Amino acid sequence: MDELLTDNAAPRAALRRIFGFDAFRGVQEQVVTRVLGGQSTLAVMPTGAGKSLTYQLPAVMLPGTCVVVSPLIALMHDQLRAARANGIRAATLTSADADWRETMDRYRAGELDLLYIAPERASQPQFRDLLQQSPVALFAVDEAHCVSEWGHDFRPDYRQLRPLLDSFPDVPRLALTATADAHTRADILTQLGIGDDGLIVAGFDRPNIQYNILHRDNGLRQLTQLLTKHAGPGIIYASTRRKVEELSERLAAVTRREVRPYHAGLSSEDRAANQAAFVASENMVMVATIAFGMGIDKPDVRFVAHAGVPKSIEAYYQETGRAGRDGDPAVAVMLWSAGDFAFARQRLGELEERRQPGERARLDALAGLVETPACRRAQLLRHFGENPPETCGNCDNCLDPPRVIEVTELARKLLSAAYRTGQSFGFGHLQKVLTGADDERVRQRGHDQLSVFGIVEAEEARLLQPLARALQARGCLVTTEHGGLALGADARAILKGEMPVVIARPPGGGKSRGRDRGANPDGDPLFEALRALRRDLAAEADVPPYVVFHDATLREMASRKPRDLDEMGTISGIGVRKLEAYGEAFLEVIARH
Repeated sequence: MDELLTDNAAPRAALRRIFGFDAFRGVQEQVVTRVLGGQSTLAVMPTGAGKSLTYQLPAVMLPGTCVVVSPLIALMHDQLRAARANGIRAATLTSADADWRETMDRYRAGELDLLYIAPERASQPQFRDLLQQSPVALFAVDEAHCVSEWGHDFRPDYRQLRPLLDSFPDVPRLALTATADAHTRADILTQLGIGDDGLIVAGFDRPNIQYNILHRDNGLRQLTQLLTKHAGPGIIYASTRRKVEELSERLAAVTRREVRPYHAGLSSEDRAANQAAFVASENMVMVATIAFGMGIDKPDVRFVAHAGVPKSIEAYYQETGRAGRDGDPAVAVMLWSAGDFAFARQRLGELEERRQPGERARLDALAGLVETPACRRAQLLRHFGENPPETCGNCDNCLDPPRVIEVTELARKLLSAAYRTGQSFGFGHLQKVLTGADDERVRQRGHDQLSVFGIVEAEEARLLQPLARALQARGCLVTTEHGGLALGADARAILKGEMPVVIARPPGGGKSRGRDRGANPDGDPLFEALRALRRDLAAEADVPPYVVFHDATLREMASRKPRDLDEMGTISGIGVRKLEAYGEAFLEVIARH
């Protein structure tokens, strides 16, 4: 075993044999080496970077069982299918498993490489007693940001894991997350008892995802354009159950694609059926609340859209990260309005007072991402403490740079109008005052006698609405309970000329900008035949198609056309187990073409 742990060739040989890959990606090898060396580690790796491999590979190589703490049953079962397809001895111990007695017996007998468990059960004394009955190789804590109150998905049960970990002092700990800023990372290290020297940050960039952020002028039309332009599975996030139902029905009607809803108001049977259909699909769209997604390890999602603003940059990063996990091109689209930010700022007041500053900072950061005329990716990565290039070449602002306009004086006029009219009127009324409109309501209130009446010329007037949206997103203008606009943070600094205001001229038409980059060969009969075989084999095994092979593996097959099992075994993504199970069937299809 000492030779195994010190020989870097051994992990690479196991990687080829089990997963069919010739090389590790990113920091995978660094993390695996630490785990095999018995060192506890916090690995911050972007979604799609192969976090699960960093504990699945050591689980096969090390004596004993790797215990994986995971937050959702659906996520555990998804990873269970993928692990078993690669020949890894894996099981889950959850409330949804009828075979729990058999799983416990297999653990005691040392017949499991991986045992998945929810944090609620992991913290129970009975589970600790079970673990004492057979060697534990590793504790892996997935979605580790849930342990931190600073994280955007705090789960109190994760805070109860430390006693379990401490009762096995010689077992290394591996914490994994895709979304943790510096403050959250420090808290995870403390809560899980991992030393500062155990932090590995791979970076947050997902270069295959194209980011597009658009003002929402007609959400249904804009989403219809997205579905028409981009084939393949997709997720659309909406803020309420009613919006989910409405969008799923209307998009299904106008696009003729299979579109299903997912939210907590559906029965558990309907949720399970819709989720299973989505996981198995190659072109379905799921319209969902944020309740959907964390439990989905589907690699071939081609687009993620937000029909309104997400909760924070962290939530946005995690939710958009569900696209393109296979490394192929994917698209993220956010549709926003000033009303979204106004509502979010109102909701801040309902939170506990100690949480308000942190949540306000998160909302301000999200507003900065929405407003920026510069590279979206650079803004996103800087939020997570990185120092990226100024441009990425794969976001809407890089692909079609907006014209930047300095509007400080116009902002002062708009804020003055809000102040002088009593901070109780909406944008429409302020616009009429500023442009000197002949309006009875303006005259009745004497607002035609104010110094701000008619001070905005026609050329400037068309910039008032995008300026108002930008000021609301920043919180410089806030919506009152009666729908009026009042002065908010930084408004005074703008009025005094101490803070410049710059906005991007919004693109016309509200269309998603940028190139359409299809991931798969269009109309290739061999590729389509391989996909058809994959669908049949997946249905026969009752697993999603991607568990058989990813699209990238099928593309390489179609391109290289292997003639025998030896050649097939050199294709990326085909390990020994899958070669034995599926190799001959795919060779037959290739031979026919």
